[in-house]
Amino acid sequence: MAYGAILRACRMRKGLTQEELADILHMEQADVSRIENDRREPLMTLFQRWALATDSSDVLVAFIAGIEGMTILANILSTMGNGVIGLIRLGGLL
Repeated sequence: MAYGAILRACRMRKGLTQEELADILHMEQADVSRIENDRREPLMTLFQRWALATDSSDVLVAFIAGIEGMTILANILSTMGNGVIGLIRLGGLL
């Protein structure tokens, strides 16, 4: 499964830049970018720390429960504002 779009949406919902999140997670900004662009798959421990740092525990629970990724992404977008506005904020992820 491609985690990048969902993790990017979590970060943006929290209002963090890649650099800010990287600092919180004690990693390089380039690694955040690689994960968000699906060039690197995060370990479950990193996924958990990312979810907690972005106040996205709901996303972690949804993944563990086996909820489909697009459903999770749609829910994140709906909390960021109207669906189209959320999509524009995320740079047309869908």
